Amino acid sequence: MATDGLHENETLASLKSEAESLKGKLEEERAKLHDVELHQVAERVEALGQFVMKTRRTLKGHGNKVLCMDWCKDKRRIVSSSQDGKVIVWDSFTTNKEHAVTMPCTWVMACAYAPSGCAIACGGLDNKCSVYPLTFDKNENMAAKKKSVAMHTNYLSACSFTNSDMQILTASGDGTCALWDVESGQLLQSFHGHGADVLCLDLAPSETGNTFVSGGCDKKAMVWDMRSGQCIQAFETHESDINSVRYYPSGDAFASGSDDATLPSIPRRVSSLELPVWTSPSAVACCLLDTMIIPSMSGMSSRDPESPSCSDMKTVLVLYEFPLMGLLFAQDHGIIHSGSGLNHSELIGT
Repeated sequence: MATDGLHENETLASLKSEAESLKGKLEEERAKLHDVELHQVAERVEALGQFVMKTRRTLKGHGNKVLCMDWCKDKRRIVSSSQDGKVIVWDSFTTNKEHAVTMPCTWVMACAYAPSGCAIACGGLDNKCSVYPLTFDKNENMAAKKKSVAMHTNYLSACSFTNSDMQILTASGDGTCALWDVESGQLLQSFHGHGADVLCLDLAPSETGNTFVSGGCDKKAMVWDMRSGQCIQAFETHESDINSVRYYPSGDAFASGSDDATLPSIPRRVSSLELPVWTSPSAVACCLLDTMIIPSMSGMSSRDPESPSCSDMKTVLVLYEFPLMGLLFAQDHGIIHSGSGLNHSELIGT
């Protein structure tokens, strides 16, 4: 080896020097790409016209607030969970209920569809994440085939399958996130770093799916490496609880919604970039939202946050008499699935 003739201290010193040199080069390359301010780029983006949306379907059946929803990959079926302790699988075309499960507790705060569409996961105040296989036999007792996959020491706030049915991510009020093997129920990786309840998570939209983002009551949004269990980036852009996080479709950025009524869009790759921030008159959240404002994300650009204008942004206002508990897009369909304290959910589209 080239280092055989060197002492240990000399080898470490040379490696440290080389690492510092590489860091400097990376910063220089990063600075070259940051050649223009965000609001200057946004000024060159063509303004979008009026975007009209209306309710397409109303799914009625829950007896209390709808807390969470998830679309199936077939872009037709939806699973929803509610404060009434029920988990319902819907056909969004016909509004029919295909499956219904009664959980052992109320406040079922999390639910997710498996990528194959053959199973659902859910949990809440029972501190567990339970997986239910789905079959074509509507008379079959789903509760008898329930599998308890994850166990936390506090409530389950969010769950999401990875790119296969065999692994699932969970977030909890115990301040941790975890990756589990669905078949064995074994804990594969735990993620520690939040200083308070973790309220939400979202998996990066990529084939490998090795990173995810989480948000919680400690006002932090944290990006994690699922392979190492380490936090690779942390953002403190809010002044209150972060209730919802969602990746941009390319995976290069994510947005977070908070009780402080702001919705920043964060470029994930370069944490030093300026952040576009939209504000709302009420809390922007997965669980505490009366008015939802959806700004333009075209081209990863935003209008200048200091002078926001509804005419310059792709803006939709969905007004409810009760707080909106969740919001979810169906890819390629231009349809939003929303759940609220009105005890039902709605499909809103163009």
